[in-house]
Formats: sequence, structure tokens, C-alpha cells
Amino acid sequence: MSDSSRDTAEGAGWGTARLGEYKRLMPHKVEKISWLNPKTLWAARNGVVASWFGDPTGRTRSRWVAQREAVGAPADKVIRRDDPDRFSFMVIGDTGEGDDPQYAVVPGFLKISQGTNFAVVASDVIYPVGSADDYDTKFFRPYQDYRAPIYAIPGNHDWYEDLGAFMRVFCDDAPPLEPEPTPRPLTKAWLRSLLWHRPHAKDGQRLDAARKLRSEEAQQAVQPGPYWAVDAGPVRIIGIDTGLLGTIDAEQGAWLREVSQGSRPKILVTGSPLYVDGEHHPCAIEGGGTVDDIVRDPEHHYVAAIGGDIHNYQRYPVQVDGRTIQYVVSGGGGAFMHATHTIPHVSVADVAEKDFRCYPLRGDSLAFYSRLYGRRLHLRRFFTLTEAEATAVIAERLGIPPTRTPGAPVRVTRRTRLVATLLGAGGRPDRTSRFRLPVRKIYTQLFSPSSATYSPPFFKCFLRLDVTPEAVHLRCYAATGNLAQEIDPPVEDEVTIPLS
Repeated sequence: MSDSSRDTAEGAGWGTARLGEYKRLMPHKVEKISWLNPKTLWAARNGVVASWFGDPTGRTRSRWVAQREAVGAPADKVIRRDDPDRFSFMVIGDTGEGDDPQYAVVPGFLKISQGTNFAVVASDVIYPVGSADDYDTKFFRPYQDYRAPIYAIPGNHDWYEDLGAFMRVFCDDAPPLEPEPTPRPLTKAWLRSLLWHRPHAKDGQRLDAARKLRSEEAQQAVQPGPYWAVDAGPVRIIGIDTGLLGTIDAEQGAWLREVSQGSRPKILVTGSPLYVDGEHHPCAIEGGGTVDDIVRDPEHHYVAAIGGDIHNYQRYPVQVDGRTIQYVVSGGGGAFMHATHTIPHVSVADVAEKDFRCYPLRGDSLAFYSRLYGRRLHLRRFFTLTEAEATAVIAERLGIPPTRTPGAPVRVTRRTRLVATLLGAGGRPDRTSRFRLPVRKIYTQLFSPSSATYSPPFFKCFLRLDVTPEAVHLRCYAATGNLAQEIDPPVEDEVTIPLS
């Protein structure tokens, strides 16, 4: 097994590593999405519009679900497979930017996924706005050689064009919804309709040709709607659609309570992680209650909850009534990297720092962003930290030993500390000053999401879950874009989850 980022800097992808061969999989012309581009931000405006003038996602989702049931989709939305008691599946989240970081994941994903029965995309299949014409290079082409079905739950970006393309691809080529009546003038709904982004009239003309890339019978999967349950071997995997704003409507909430009944062990897959960045986000259900209330109920027998949306890997083993539920963030499948160095010293739901896992390591995240902003601001000499310097200052900030011990002693200088502060590095709650906290919040909300890079290491990841009647073995694999990790993807984290 190759070194991981917890073992060596080379295992993290630093150094003069040889570039992987993923570029041969890419189309000749690649659209590079910039989240600093006003045109991109304007096209992806529906989340902001919904927060201002009301979120129509629940009503639109109900119409999609009713349409699917009218043509024979099962009312309980359960996909019943014939997998044996011992089987494996993949989870990959937030994939579809269609550029180097997405394609860099593919060789390792194909290698590790051999023998798996299916895969699940956990949130944001297509960026920036879920357009049908983007499925060619951002879904069908990269995963054309995965010889098993792929199920998916939509993320907020898939909803930016009212989920039409997602429904066509994953839900039996569902036809467009009938237009709703024009709202009364000068109402919130009327203002929302004026600002709402919609697909262009010719969107999807290339979709039929793109489907041929995944046309084998073994690759086909039809799901009953944007949320669903899969009965596979001894487990039930439940995928929920958290829409534009990270909540679920009352209708989906009632369904979730219903399919969560029974003694069969369950794994939740959600577009909005329930524990992330050292915080608890239980996910509200319209009309009362939360998704996490359902997950925590001992009668529902959940063993894990895996969420996308945040573009890295995190794991929180939370003790609930004498049992452990593994709360996982797995959104590192191809989009830009969300920083982990902004995560403060973890102390949430009795999960201590020693129990918490993340990828990339916080030191690697800080070194990555110091180089990125050194280039972007033309201040390389000031901003750029070596991976050893970044590891050392993170250890000092959090009051923990270095996760990866540097080869030689590293002195933490005033410049190193200042760069860490400017880039929003987290710290211990008892050491966080009034200055550091707002800087970290501003950095996390504004600067991190606009950051992209097109040279390794990319710090991408994906999951493989091996299921037996007794347990689920979950492993997080890394993809850096370098050849060493492409040939032998390193395991960055693993845990065995009992099913009893």
C-alpha cells in the first residue's frame, strides 16, 4: 500500500512527482469554471434569489415526484436490488466541474471500484448550473468506463435550472414540467420569477449522443425521483434531496420517516452534511423536526450519514445512546477544494480532536492555499508556506502534535503565523481572539469558494464501502493528480462500522 498524506509529504502529492495520465481522458477543449467570473455567479443566482423571495424547491420537487408516480415509479421510491449479503459500492461527491481536478479522480476511482455493484454521486453532479449540455463532458465521459449503475442525489447546483437535466439523466428521461401560472404582480413570487435563471431553449441537444458513452445494459440505472432508497444486501441506503437551501420539504420529510422504519441497518446520503467544519447542522424539515432527529432515533438503525456539498473529507464518530453513528463529509470528487485548515479544534457532540479525521490534512490545506494566493496576489515570497511550515503552525494553533511529523525541526516564525491568520486558520476555542474568528469566517465564506487550481496536488477523494452482514468497511481514497497516487491510490481514512 502506498504512503498516504498521514505518512509522508510525498504521499500527500508534494514534491517533484510525475503528473498522472488522467489528461488522456479529457476532451481537447476544457471549460475552466471561475467562481470569480460575474457571468458564472449571475447564472448561479437562484440560491440567492430563493433566500430573498422564497424557495420554490419543495413545490417543484413535489411536481417532479407526482409526474414520476403517474408513469409507474414506485410510490415508496425504493429501488430493490438483488445484491448478495456481501457486496461493495462507491460514493463520490460534488464531481462535475469537467476540468483537471475532476478527471484526476477517474483513474484511481476506476481502479478501486473494480468489483463494486454500483456507485452514488452525493450532491452537485454538474457545475455551474446543472445544464443538460454539460452532462457530456462532466458525467458521461469521465465515468464511461465504470461498468455498473450510478445513482445520484442532486445538490444545490443541480437545482439552478429547476432540476430538469438531472431528471432527464437519472429518472427515465422525465419530460419537462408544465409551466406554472404567472404569479400576481408585485408579490415575492412575481419578483422571484423575474430574476429566476432558467435553461436556454436549446439546452440538451447533445444529451442523446452523450448517453452512448454509458449505454451498456450493466450501466443503466433508473431512479424514482430526486430522493430514493436502495435496498442492497443487508442494508438500506437512503438518498435525500436538500434542494437549493439545504432543507427538505414536508412531503419528503414524511417519506423519510416512513422509509426509515424497521430494523434493517441504514446509511443516509445527503446533499447537506449533518456534521461539518466542527459544527452540527441537523437539516430542518418543513413543518418541524430535523433529518438528524430521524438518523439518531434508535428504532431507525442508522449507522452512517454521508453528505456532499463541502469539497473535502471529514469524519465525526458521534456517540448516540450507546452506539456510534459515523457522520461523514465526502464532497471531494472533482470540484475546487474547500479548505480544511479553517476547521477549528474539534469539540462537538463529544467528538474530540483525536477522534476527528479530515482530508486534506489541515497543514496541507494551508500550504495549498498559501501557494494559491501567493500566485494570485503576486506575493509569493510573503504568502507561500512549505508543507512543513504549514503543518507546524497548524499544530501550534490547535495545540496538537503534528499529524505528519516533519523531517527536520521547523521554526514557526512571525510571518508564518501572520499568513495562517490571514488565510483563516482555525485554532483552539480558548485561544481564538476576536480578530481571528471574523477573519476565519470571512475567509471561509468569501475566499475559499472562489479558489481553483489546475496543477497537482488536487487533494480529491472518493469512498469505497464494502458491506457484509456484520459490518460496513468504509475507506476514503485520495487522488492528487500525480502518477504515484493514480497507480496506487492511498487510503486516507478507514473505519469498520458494525451493523448489529
